[in-house]
Amino acid sequence: MSLASHLDELQRKHGDIERELTDAMNHPSVDDLEIVNLKRRKLAIKDEIEKLKASPTTH
Repeated sequence: MSLASHLDELQRKHGDIERELTDAMNHPSVDDLEIVNLKRRKLAIKDEIEKLKASPTTH
């Protein structure tokens, strides 16, 4: 997988989690722990995206 396609996939996943998080926050029946876990996953993906963008291209 090329760096560009890997970044595209991570950005897609980040967007998916963003939508899932928005939906979860709009439903009062969703557990707070689930929201926290979604936020952590989203942040981890964002960190990985930023790390890949900052690293010199070796591929």
